[in-house]
Order: sequence, then structure tokens, then C-alpha cells
Amino acid sequence: MNEQTLQPTATGEESSSLSEVSPQACILLVEDDRSVRRYLEVTLQRSGYKVIAAADGLEAMKLAFANEIDAVVTDAIMPHLSGEQLAGFLRNHPKLSQTPIILLTGQEHQPSTLATDGAISAFLYKPVKTEELTRCLAEQLQRD
Repeated sequence: MNEQTLQPTATGEESSSLSEVSPQACILLVEDDRSVRRYLEVTLQRSGYKVIAAADGLEAMKLAFANEIDAVVTDAIMPHLSGEQLAGFLRNHPKLSQTPIILLTGQEHQPSTLATDGAISAFLYKPVKTEELTRCLAEQLQRD
């Protein structure tokens, strides 16, 4: 009966319980703003994910092929290669075509224009909340 003492607290350990869905899943995080990238990296690591971070879409492409990744969280607007372009590239490669891709955007009209091509699995608006990101990621990883 000691198991009852391990119940989540009133503050809710929601983010840690969501990460249990896919323990040690590897997330490719793509964000050109260094401070935002670091914040998201720490957030995802605290939720139990392994994180590989990239500063732009070109770097992310290289990392996607060099590592076994389970999902991608990418900024929409970046230098060299946008999040949308990265998603399109990943969808056209057999190794990564089914990898969930979450696009972080500050543009509210963007999801309606991009949802039709199917490259993006989910959209989140910036500034993204920790709980929202971890919940969305857990949902996308469960679909595999």
C-alpha cells in the first residue's frame, strides 16, 4: 500500500507524467534564438527527453540524419532554412517521413495555410507554455 504515497501533488507533476509515455525519446529542437533554444532544451530535458539542439534548419538536417530522432520541435522562421522547409525536406526522406514535427510560430494565421500539406504534425504559438509543449509532444509520440 506504499504506492498511494507516490501520487502526484496538488501542483501536478503533469509534465513528468507525460514524459513517461516515451521515456528517453530523442527530440530534435530547432530554434535560432539562443536563449529560447536553451530554455526549451532545459524544459524538455526536465521532462525526461533527450534533446539535440540546432540553431537553424540546415544544421537540423545534418543532425536528423546523424541521429535517431523521435520528434522535431522547430521554430517557423529561421535563417537559411525555415521550419516549413525543414518539415518538407524531412517528409520526403523515408527514414524521417513519419517523424512528428511540431512547428512553433508567432503567426496566428500560419496553421490554416500550412495544415493542408500535412508536413506539420502540430502547431504551437509562441510564447509556448511548458505544459502545452510537453503535452503536445507526448500526444505526437503516442501516435507512432
